Amino acid sequence: MNPDLFCVIMAGGAGTRFWPISRSLHPKQFIDILGTGRTLLQQTFDRFTKICPTENIYIVTSAEYKEITLQQLDSITESQVLLEPARRNTAPCIAYANFRIQSINPNAKIIVAPSDHLIMNENVFIETIQKGVEFVSKEKSLLTLGIEPTRPDTGYGYIQINKEDSDRSIRIKKVKTFTEKPDIDLARFFVQSGEFYWNSGIFIWSIGAIQEAFATYLEDVYTAFHEKVEVFGTSLESKAVEEIYPACRNISIDYGVMEKAPNVFVLGSQFGWSDLGTWTSLFEHSPKTEANNALNGNILTYNTTDSVIKAPEGKLVVVQGLKDYVVIDTKDALLICDKKEEQQIRNFVNDIKVQKGEKFI
Repeated sequence: MNPDLFCVIMAGGAGTRFWPISRSLHPKQFIDILGTGRTLLQQTFDRFTKICPTENIYIVTSAEYKEITLQQLDSITESQVLLEPARRNTAPCIAYANFRIQSINPNAKIIVAPSDHLIMNENVFIETIQKGVEFVSKEKSLLTLGIEPTRPDTGYGYIQINKEDSDRSIRIKKVKTFTEKPDIDLARFFVQSGEFYWNSGIFIWSIGAIQEAFATYLEDVYTAFHEKVEVFGTSLESKAVEEIYPACRNISIDYGVMEKAPNVFVLGSQFGWSDLGTWTSLFEHSPKTEANNALNGNILTYNTTDSVIKAPEGKLVVVQGLKDYVVIDTKDALLICDKKEEQQIRNFVNDIKVQKGEKFI
């Protein structure tokens, strides 16, 4: 394997949209949501061990998830878990990993990926990553993986390419614009135009290219880390990061760098991808009954269709008269929500925290 190739897995999210299964101390990346016997984090890690050396895989996560990360990934060392003292979105997370990796290998090529995505065709995914690594090894560019859209989905961001560059047989293209989650009419237009990909949130670049981009477009974040550059990879790193993070803006890599840099490219991809961001996205990738329900547990349904229903072990759940619903039962909480309204789950969690207390989140 290429000793210059590194992987950064971002695993610090709270996973509130998968409440009540996902909780603040045990969020979705640490859960076997797909019922495969491996958690989402473990599946992501397993995937990247086929691409780069195990010792070159770093997990960036919240300090509160250190122990569960080490328990679930028993083949990594403690030094491969980079602990964030506060949540500051993806840009500071990536900046931290950049400086650690640069201290180890200034010639590094880096893959950055979330810990909680579904990849159905792993062989094609590996081939796509390898093609991307080859590209950034030759070009001083920032590359993102774009997913060929299969429907007008309002839950994803979109990446636009130039219309004159719309030959999809040429898979790597210059990015024209990034668009945050659109409404349904705009999403339909995007898909029909043939100019847009879904934004996967998976990136590939050289350490030189991404550090230069941070210095140019996120100078404050870059400077905060660069002022402590000599401590990365030493015993003083942890204390320095605790000082750096409170000064960092809460900002995404997309907004902070990718939407501004001129050397951003997209690699069009088809490997059966989902960000598994919602119960509906899980429903879409789950086995279905004849009534098109995704069931997990000891469940009986009557006149119920197109719903995702999950019950805890040892409990019988009977559901009657629902269509397009999410029903998730746990030992201490029950969620019943219209699938079309599930984006409100984050609001539900905020209200629960205020009105019912921390123990339920």
